[in-house]
Amino acid sequence: MKKDSLNILPNGFYRRPNVLDVARDLLGKVLCTHIENQVCKGTIVEVEAYSGHNDQACHASNGKRTKRTEIMYRAGGCAYVYLCYGIHHLFNVVTNEEGIADAVLIRALEPLQGQQTMQDRLNSSNRMLTNGPGILAKSMGITTALNSSELSAANCIWIENGEPISEEQQVATTRIGVDYAGEDAYLPWRFYIKGNSWVSKK
Repeated sequence: MKKDSLNILPNGFYRRPNVLDVARDLLGKVLCTHIENQVCKGTIVEVEAYSGHNDQACHASNGKRTKRTEIMYRAGGCAYVYLCYGIHHLFNVVTNEEGIADAVLIRALEPLQGQQTMQDRLNSSNRMLTNGPGILAKSMGITTALNSSELSAANCIWIENGEPISEEQQVATTRIGVDYAGEDAYLPWRFYIKGNSWVSKK
């Protein structure tokens, strides 16, 4: 399968200095995978931003560097995929310049292509295939094997342009599952498309 290279987001999109701008602008873009000869696509409808230098909810908070977080210090435009509770694979987009550990978690998609493949991967006919970060990764075939993949060049995972989402169509609220982060748990760094039925439920 050939990808439309002109429609794939360039590295410059991810390497902007404000992770909140990147997170907001990812709404409406299209996450794509090509796994085991199956192509799946979904419009990004919900995201969360994380910042390594001033955010206690971030894995790389205050410059923390571990084997897991080292990928976050790469130049923006690569995938950060990790296991949550040892079960769920979660897909993040690394942003900013090299040495600055910012990332955006993709929380929910609206399926566009490959719904039957998604159902087969979930072994379920449930309509809600991608309304949460763990289930969307499983539906899209995303695992830690894709960790560090370059999104502008990878054969298996990339993000394409989509429909622009105006500020009026966006909702900003607190992130989910970060109660441990003290005051940072109240940062309005979760963004989603207003009224979209595929947004995850708290």
